[in-house]
Amino acid sequence: MISTNDIRNFSIVAHIDHGKSTLADRLIQNTNTVSDRDMKDQLLDSMDIERERGITIKANTVRINYVAKNGKPYILNLIDTPGHVDFSYEVSRSMRAAEGSLLVVDSTQGVEAQTLANVYQAIDADHELVPIFNKIDLPASDVGRVAQQVEDIIGIDVSQAVAVSAKTGAGVIDVLEAIVHRLPPPKGQQNAPLRAMLVDSWYDSYLGVIVLIRVMDGTLKKGQQIKMMQTGAQHVIERIGVFRPKMEAVEMLGPGEIGFITASIKRVRDTRVGDTITTEKHGAIEALPGFKPSQPVVFCGLFPVDASRFGDLRDGIEKLALNDASFSFEMENSTALGQGFRCGFLGLLHLEVVRDRIEREFGVELITTAPSVIYHLYMKDGSKLDMHNPADMPDPSKIDQVEEPRIKATILVPDKFLGEVLKLCQERRGVQTDLSYVGQRAMVVYDLPLNEVVIDFYDRLKSVTRGYASFDYQLLGYRADNLVKMQILVNEESVDALSVMVHRDRAEVRGRAMVEKLKELIPRHMFKIPIQAAIGSKVIARETLSAFRKDVTAKCYGGDVTRKRKLLEKQKAGKKKMRQFGRVDIPQEAFISALKMDS
Repeated sequence: MISTNDIRNFSIVAHIDHGKSTLADRLIQNTNTVSDRDMKDQLLDSMDIERERGITIKANTVRINYVAKNGKPYILNLIDTPGHVDFSYEVSRSMRAAEGSLLVVDSTQGVEAQTLANVYQAIDADHELVPIFNKIDLPASDVGRVAQQVEDIIGIDVSQAVAVSAKTGAGVIDVLEAIVHRLPPPKGQQNAPLRAMLVDSWYDSYLGVIVLIRVMDGTLKKGQQIKMMQTGAQHVIERIGVFRPKMEAVEMLGPGEIGFITASIKRVRDTRVGDTITTEKHGAIEALPGFKPSQPVVFCGLFPVDASRFGDLRDGIEKLALNDASFSFEMENSTALGQGFRCGFLGLLHLEVVRDRIEREFGVELITTAPSVIYHLYMKDGSKLDMHNPADMPDPSKIDQVEEPRIKATILVPDKFLGEVLKLCQERRGVQTDLSYVGQRAMVVYDLPLNEVVIDFYDRLKSVTRGYASFDYQLLGYRADNLVKMQILVNEESVDALSVMVHRDRAEVRGRAMVEKLKELIPRHMFKIPIQAAIGSKVIARETLSAFRKDVTAKCYGGDVTRKRKLLEKQKAGKKKMRQFGRVDIPQEAFISALKMDS
């Protein structure tokens, strides 16, 4: 049995692209956990999308054996976590399974917005932090300046920080020594009743549900009858193992160890993330404090391009929800798009990743409606409704007030781009709450409406700052404002997917921009198409897409002018009839492009 004093559980936290996954590769390589033949870059990023986008989406774990310089052997459990704000739920879960964190900061870029967000999560989880300054091999590296930034902004001691180059491997042994000597060992009693925390679960077509666990007290053995304390479900353990990073079977797991179990569990919904696993007989009485359930902040509709593929879409969404606890969905019907699902995500990148995975892994082409947020409607009869989709808004005369979600946005930006960032935030109805300087960079904090951020705020921020700004946000709560539903009418028919909530003062400007954009995006037809933006029955903006004109008089050579006039009148009547019955085909890219607000 392994002593808890010889175990170290740690996660690596950092902003995107600061080198978490590369450092994890070097730690695995320097301890010979994986043979050189099997080694590849971003070893723990197993999904194709992760490797293509160069980001970590799912937290992954690996068990490393390390013999310290003093000759003592240790077991290190490394959890590589995502850096992007949309996957912060993965980060918070991983933190609860570890006792310490390596805080990786790029020594050329310095502290970024998500460095801060992830550090605060680590501090909330009572983690011991080891600061690591990465990329010292680059000419722009300035460890002294970045160390000062970490002390000024985060307020942690960097006197014992480790300088490394994850790319070349310089300083990696110092990192391993810092892990074993400066991070605390896990606590736990071997003789106490079993309590293991369910950190993650996913579906495998051969083994059923695989459950990632961290044992807090007691021991887990093959053949044991276990019970989930939240659901009351009982199972017999068939297989116990650890990740190195491939699955490797072990006889048992003791206090402080991280590994996986399988127990012929058919449905992932029977394994709730954050649940406590105990033995069926003489089990623990008190469950471990679980995780707060994730709160989706962005909603959008997913519909199959080919309506006959709806069953495949349903299967794909159900399977995907099995290994992504932060993704929620419910069925939805749309007059224009048919049957589909209303899905909840933690942010726009999360939405893109889920959409890409469904299209690739299940081969279903999708139409995505505009992202929207949840609004709280307070009705005049005293009731309260949650509205996910502006198309579902009830009669405005029955509504007393509409509340929208607000966020606290933290933006770090070089001083020369500050004016552009302030202008962008003002345009999006932001309220500035703080502005401070860290060397040549400004840290600005804004109170912003979430619905102004979800569609294209991040793209606009990157373009006005040439990619130098970093952005992070937290939900603040709900606040009432003068919001109205603006609908778009194409050929006098309302298009559900283009209904948006806007502030009354800005409705006309936004409506005009949308109809002008749609005029460019919708292809011309054989009849005139009016494109209108309306609030209730009042049209606030209009553009007309002109018709193709066929030359019906081409065959008239000379003769009386009334012949030509007669043909033109006939054509005009035909077009009028076509407009009555004509269907306008709106291309898929028009839905999202029309909602993006250009400067």
